[in-house]
Amino acid sequence: METVISFIIIFGALVFFHEFGHFLFAKRAGILVREFAIGMGPKILGITKGETLYTLRLLPIGGYVRMAGEDMDTIHIQAGHRIGILLNKEGLAKKIIMNQKNVYPEILFLEVEEADLEKELWIKGYDEEEKLMRIDVARDAVVEENGREIILAPYDRQFDSKTVGKRFMTIFAGPLFNFILAFLIFTALGMMQGIPTFEPVITEVTEESPAAEAGMQNGDLVTSIEGDAIATWDELVESVQNNAGNPLAFEVERDGEPLDFTITPEVAEQSAEEVGVIGVLYQSPMEKDFLGSFAYGAERTIFWFKEIFRLLGMLVTGQFTIDALSGPVGIYKTTEEVAKYGFFTLMSWAGMLSINLGIMNLLPLPALDGGRLMFFIVEALRGKPVDRQKEGMVHFVGIMLLMLLMLVVTWNDIQKYFF
Repeated sequence: METVISFIIIFGALVFFHEFGHFLFAKRAGILVREFAIGMGPKILGITKGETLYTLRLLPIGGYVRMAGEDMDTIHIQAGHRIGILLNKEGLAKKIIMNQKNVYPEILFLEVEEADLEKELWIKGYDEEEKLMRIDVARDAVVEENGREIILAPYDRQFDSKTVGKRFMTIFAGPLFNFILAFLIFTALGMMQGIPTFEPVITEVTEESPAAEAGMQNGDLVTSIEGDAIATWDELVESVQNNAGNPLAFEVERDGEPLDFTITPEVAEQSAEEVGVIGVLYQSPMEKDFLGSFAYGAERTIFWFKEIFRLLGMLVTGQFTIDALSGPVGIYKTTEEVAKYGFFTLMSWAGMLSINLGIMNLLPLPALDGGRLMFFIVEALRGKPVDRQKEGMVHFVGIMLLMLLMLVVTWNDIQKYFF
């Protein structure tokens, strides 16, 4: 149960921040956001605030921000349609009823002659006395059809009406907020847990190891090897690994007293290479530093950003296969293992996942944010947008291929973890 809760909280937070990025920049661009959804599939909970419906949906596998002008969102009234209109105090249409199921007093019926509900906002038609009328429509008018209401979206509030730059930032903001979330997580880790100092302090000396035989003890601080100053644990490891079988002169501090040891690293195999080891274990000391926590958050974010790109490169070059990829099942099982090591480790895992989600969405693949961004770049270079039908077809094919990949990865995860 703890794993389920951890998975839902982590995945929910990643999706929320991603979609909040889209939402916030859409609002700043003046785009009407119809729905902010966490999860996919059937709606569990829905709350309307202002012009946006906020929903929680059944399947915790994603989310979306539905903006006006996308996905056949535009409202059209054809000539010959019989509609009902409610007017506000200024005489503007505040509600347009397509199929009247509710009873409204003072409703005006029109047989539509023509209408413009995007740019000039008017409806022209014949009333019950067959008198031709033109009625201006309020910018915040509501259209009701079969009991369902939808806010009218003038063209200047639709996604496609905005400049390439504003559309680009609205889409790019999703992955950007995943990177921001990772930075905040790692910064919070630095504040709560402390920042690793990476000092070359020996945490534990293994029994019957070269270090133990030489007299090294837990808590010794290594200051130099062969006369070269040692400031970090990585420098210690590098010096030892590069001198397998060669005696090394160690200078250490123990309770403030300097000591000298001569230790010969044993030969060990690591990643198909022979390296030197002296038999010591390490756990970095932690220090609390409020301002340093921000630098630590940035350093960890950049580290994982580079690491995930490195792994992607290995996938592209065939250094590991698709079997190494994980879907929701694999992420769940890994979360289960990570949770065993405590809250801080779980937070670090969430930060890494957030960066991974941001990078995956930036890949220039159809249907992903990166694919949409590529079309915006092409539009900026050409000076005109790509044909919407062609772009839609590319994204549709991309969605089908991504769903196929998800099925393959999920099936591999099921076989790996359950069979």
